[in-house]
Amino acid sequence: MKPVAFGIAAGIAVGTGVAAASRGATLVPWPSKVRQVFPFILGGIAGGSAGLKVGLAASIMDAARGRGAGPISSAAPVLVGAGIAGGVVAAATYGRGVLLAKMADESRALDPGFSTPPTGDVVSGCVGSAVSIAELGREGARFVGTAVAPDDIRFVTQRDPVASPIRVFIGVDAADTVQQRVGLAMAELRRTRAFDRGSLLVSAPAGSGYVNATPVDVLEILTLGDCASVAIAYGLLPSFLSLGKVEMAAQTQRLLLDAIREECSVLAAAPRILLYGESLGAKVQEAAVPAGPLDLDHYAVSGALWVGTPGGSTADVFHALCAAESITVDRPEQIPAAFEGTRPRVWFLEHDGDPVVRFRPDLLLHRPAWLPADGTRGRNVPETMTWRPGITWAQALVDTLFATNIKPGDFQSLGHDYRADLGAVVTAAYGLPCDPATAERLDGRLRALEVARAARIGSAG
Repeated sequence: MKPVAFGIAAGIAVGTGVAAASRGATLVPWPSKVRQVFPFILGGIAGGSAGLKVGLAASIMDAARGRGAGPISSAAPVLVGAGIAGGVVAAATYGRGVLLAKMADESRALDPGFSTPPTGDVVSGCVGSAVSIAELGREGARFVGTAVAPDDIRFVTQRDPVASPIRVFIGVDAADTVQQRVGLAMAELRRTRAFDRGSLLVSAPAGSGYVNATPVDVLEILTLGDCASVAIAYGLLPSFLSLGKVEMAAQTQRLLLDAIREECSVLAAAPRILLYGESLGAKVQEAAVPAGPLDLDHYAVSGALWVGTPGGSTADVFHALCAAESITVDRPEQIPAAFEGTRPRVWFLEHDGDPVVRFRPDLLLHRPAWLPADGTRGRNVPETMTWRPGITWAQALVDTLFATNIKPGDFQSLGHDYRADLGAVVTAAYGLPCDPATAERLDGRLRALEVARAARIGSAG
């Protein structure tokens, strides 16, 4: 019984210690039930693992000394555990396939409020478009169906619009290959005469095809409609299930930028090329221009804004490449009133307390720079939060599940929610004209536009 006793004792000791330590502060609030259960789960995993290792080691030692039942019976717990684990993996694999297929179908299904083709002729999915409204998918239909109206522009800027904003979106089901999707995007840009506009914004969607409309709204309003935006989807699943598609998505971005560059090379007056990526979209777009400024020069990019990059910017080689002409801010208040020399071309918007930004594999065994031993903490990082090997990694992983808690129109500058920051940061990053009174009207209208979008999404009742 000694091996069993040793294992139980070790499991209880380790599990209790881990459970107690895992009750500490986290980056974002969790639902109360999750907060209550998490210490028991993490403590159970740690304690069970420690108990199994200690018990098995003691059993093997006894067998070696001739006091146990022999090496075969000593290995029995391992064999049983392996069999159970194999069954669990097989069941999970089957269940995952069914779940992913259902999620993809949901992403294809259009909201009733966005199921009819747009009435204008300068957005994808309209009559005469190279792609149908059904081929855009749920997120694409939402994106093209919410371009700002003339009254939005007039209200914010107190001026009449000069053009109707162009929005181009190519869904993943519109074509079988990346090259074909890029070809459709270019056909749409030419059809809508996007290259005649003053600015062309290239957005990298999230895994499901989601494109945050708020930064596009800002550009459309402050340019008086003299702009176009384009996005090409690369999947139908949420970002945390689309990490394996980053390279394909980056290839899509590169091919699109190559095609835009070639198109602009023969124009007497080409539009300003702007880049925007948020969350996984930021990671995708950064991967598309790995040489940083050299690639941005190659594609004649005037400005790039990357928001909430997974894993953050502080320890990434790419961000180091951009350091000479970039700025990283946690909130609009950190934007300098004036810049020495030229305005930064590359902007990173990353909350100090964003779990998606802070979660990295090395958090498992190494203290991160954002939790220094001297107690210094960034905005919205709890003063009592500390780093513990393994535990902080697990806490941050759960944090990512609750990093965004969105209520339409209630803009927050918290966790992975950047809506409250985008009006000012997009304005600054793209060098758009906006005085304080205009900025105040812009903020109010952005909130109203989001509420209206949410109402159309929920119009099925």
